[in-house]
Amino acid sequence: MFVLELTYTAPLDAVEPLLPAHVAWLDEQYAAGVFIASGRKNPRDGGVILAVGGDRAAIEAITAADPFVTEGVCAYRITEFIATKTAPELAPYRQPSAS
Repeated sequence: MFVLELTYTAPLDAVEPLLPAHVAWLDEQYAAGVFIASGRKNPRDGGVILAVGGDRAAIEAITAADPFVTEGVCAYRITEFIATKTAPELAPYRQPSAS
């Protein structure tokens, strides 16, 4: 599982016009089963996405295609973690702990 933290690198007035394209990109990733949650940070200086599947290289390729990235208004910080415990609804995404 991955935590994708995006931080705006441009003012909000540069980010706002790109929101429809960003939301369409998000919708594609939800439809593909890669994203399981997302939303804005508070204060509004970026967002957070929970992603599953693939490996780090695949996640890096997905984030590189975000219109926010291609238009140069955000940067991503990608953190991989092993989800050994989850809410019941997220049980399909649990991973065995490395012993």
